[in-house]
Amino acid sequence: MRRAFLNSSLVMITINSSAYSGCEQEHGMNSRIAILDSAKTCILYFSPVFRRQQLLIRSLRGSIDHHQPHYRDMQAIRSIEVDSESIIRAITPVLDPTRHKGQAGNIAVIGGCREYTGAPYFAAISALKIGADLSHVFCTKDAAPVIKSYSPELIVHPVLEESYNVREEYKRSISNDVLAEVDKWMERFDCLVVGPGLGRDPFLLDCVSEIIRHARQSNIPIVIDGDGLFLVTNNLNLVSDYALAVLTPNVNEYKRLVQKVLSSEVNEVDAPQQLLSLAKQIGGVTILRKGNNDLISDGDTVKSVSVYGSSRRCGGQGDILSGSEFNV
Repeated sequence: MRRAFLNSSLVMITINSSAYSGCEQEHGMNSRIAILDSAKTCILYFSPVFRRQQLLIRSLRGSIDHHQPHYRDMQAIRSIEVDSESIIRAITPVLDPTRHKGQAGNIAVIGGCREYTGAPYFAAISALKIGADLSHVFCTKDAAPVIKSYSPELIVHPVLEESYNVREEYKRSISNDVLAEVDKWMERFDCLVVGPGLGRDPFLLDCVSEIIRHARQSNIPIVIDGDGLFLVTNNLNLVSDYALAVLTPNVNEYKRLVQKVLSSEVNEVDAPQQLLSLAKQIGGVTILRKGNNDLISDGDTVKSVSVYGSSRRCGGQGDILSGSEFNV
């Protein structure tokens, strides 16, 4: 089961898995992306950023430039917001008092090392805030106490290891132990988010590669973000032809993917067609290219999400997105 929430300050949209499957079978990718489009527009309308901007304009007795594209986007919000609410009502399952803990979603974030502890926290906690029942983080031993101290809601597993802490003769044994520990939990998870705060340690990436392969064997959806994208860009076979994989590259990560897969540079003039070719070339995956205008493609079609959002681009925003995506 997936859930959707609507309140006065924020709209987040999630999808019941059975309803989503039927919808996708009947309408395909267009239906899935239409929901994402409407959801993002709702988030804009109710976001604190939007309300603060309007308050500032009124306080300063200023005005909005009616010729700016952002204004035209905001003018259309009201009608789109109505459409989005009807979509949310149609896909939100009735609350069932017979359900128990875990049936509304169980997510695992694979990431977190000495240098990066915030990213896995943001990914894991955003899943809980949207509606997941349980959120796990599989990280290195150094990162575990820090991540755990951020929130008592997270289940933290200090099982990953980095090269500096592993002698060469023990690497195979420790790699097997890491995989066995993650495998004990694998069947419980509805989704893996691989990459937030992962780092690029060679031994750690080798272990995570095996985790991804086992997740594929279990048909578990995988969201690839951050250093997980560095990993799959250099090992495309990890996600190639896996329809349950979602890649969420930012500008630089997308550039590396295009150079690796298409052997070319990013083409902003024909960005939708290039994204379509990229997703098709990798085979079956869905790519959400983050930017001024977000583009989404599964290799068959492309959709754009171009409503006005925050102009600030700070660390952690992508991690929140990756943790939220398991619900969609």
